[in-house]
Amino acid sequence: METRDLRNELIAIVGADAATFSPHHDDDDLHDESLHRERVEPFAVVRPANTQHVAAIAKLASEAMVPLTPRGSGTGLSGGATPVPGGIVVSFSRMNELLRLDVDDHVAVVQPGITLNELAERLAPSGLRYPVFPGELSGSIGGNVNTNAGGMRAVRHGVTRQHVLGLELVLIDGTVVRTGGPVVKSSSGYDLTQLVVGSEGTLALVTEVTLKLSPTFLYTTTVLVPFASINAVTKIVPTIVASGLEPSILEYADAPTMIGMTQAASFELGIAEAVASQTTAYLLIVLETRTAAQLEGDLADLAALVESGGALDVFVLPDNTAARLIKARENLFWVSKAAGSNDIIDVVVPRSTVPVFLEEAMRVAERHESLIFGCGHVGDGNVHLSVFQADDQRRAALVHELFAFGLGLGGQISGEHGIGRDKQAPYLALTDPALLELQRRIKMSFDPHQLLNPYRHLDERPMPLTAPTHS
Repeated sequence: METRDLRNELIAIVGADAATFSPHHDDDDLHDESLHRERVEPFAVVRPANTQHVAAIAKLASEAMVPLTPRGSGTGLSGGATPVPGGIVVSFSRMNELLRLDVDDHVAVVQPGITLNELAERLAPSGLRYPVFPGELSGSIGGNVNTNAGGMRAVRHGVTRQHVLGLELVLIDGTVVRTGGPVVKSSSGYDLTQLVVGSEGTLALVTEVTLKLSPTFLYTTTVLVPFASINAVTKIVPTIVASGLEPSILEYADAPTMIGMTQAASFELGIAEAVASQTTAYLLIVLETRTAAQLEGDLADLAALVESGGALDVFVLPDNTAARLIKARENLFWVSKAAGSNDIIDVVVPRSTVPVFLEEAMRVAERHESLIFGCGHVGDGNVHLSVFQADDQRRAALVHELFAFGLGLGGQISGEHGIGRDKQAPYLALTDPALLELQRRIKMSFDPHQLLNPYRHLDERPMPLTAPTHS
């Protein structure tokens, strides 16, 4: 059999300036932001400019049996964008355009490489926005689709899948298909759009996304509420949600996490020491609405609710302080990483069970002689915990216990970061085998040779340590 010259074939597709080959890669292309980073050397990193490029790359990879790893901005936290030795990384950094904006229908069509920041800037003149707010605004829409990203605004606006109306996909053999479209409902066959959302690049390559947009609110305020216990925080949340106030952000942070956030961002909240010394945890709440009068009324109602729930005080933050605090919350991963965190987990449980989960998390940490600090999207039950335990075996046992307990409450192992490589072992161990088998059959229908983002999620094969030889 004739050996293919993959190097020159890839250059012929994307151009010499849009491809690098081992060992001449940019280090940023070789990992995501997982705390368990693996530096893996792929054969090639290519940057297609359009769907036709992606289809040609997929067809080539399929024929040559070379694995493909899709890559957005590399901001993922679960090892989902880790390359495969000898494989091809498909970076979507050049495919970053807003292709179409329909103001009347509140729909945008974008390429997968556009970042949340870029999309927000291009939508601003229209008065519309893409409301999903995962925190890292340099993240790409394609990455958000592949992980079903959520974030701070999920309590009101939902997660990525609530805003994806359609996709353009390249299958592993190079076939291009479209799913869904610029309509808000459909009862026409299987919903392949939602099947691909959250599939972590294991089913198809996303080359175009049709998004549902929302109007931008003109009146907004940010409230910080200290409580003497985490239980008091989590118990008042269902009352806030049931009130009809519809906060766009409803976050909790324990006191050590809040201190770390504000110190890293070099600002102070201005909370009196008498209050701060009693505070165990905070609620961060953002209200948004159409009129100043409505905002004023909502703020008064919120203050009454949290005071009845035991709030130590209610602080309406000045705009500048509010913006800095939201930014500090966005950057919390980097604060935790700099502090030496050994793991970050994002278990999601029913909102009413968050106090039970957090109590158990503290007990599990004590049993394993570890430290856990946290915050999270408490309005939707998504708990983010930083785990400090350097011993790999003890940390794995601790994390396994937390996942198992969360599942027992009716929750899920990952609320928004995905399974990737980091959570693969506990996911496979704790998930119903019949459900895993059904998912594997779906995977094989899309990707019979397991070339799309292999060795993670459902794929139990060990990743090769050395790369095959390509011309």
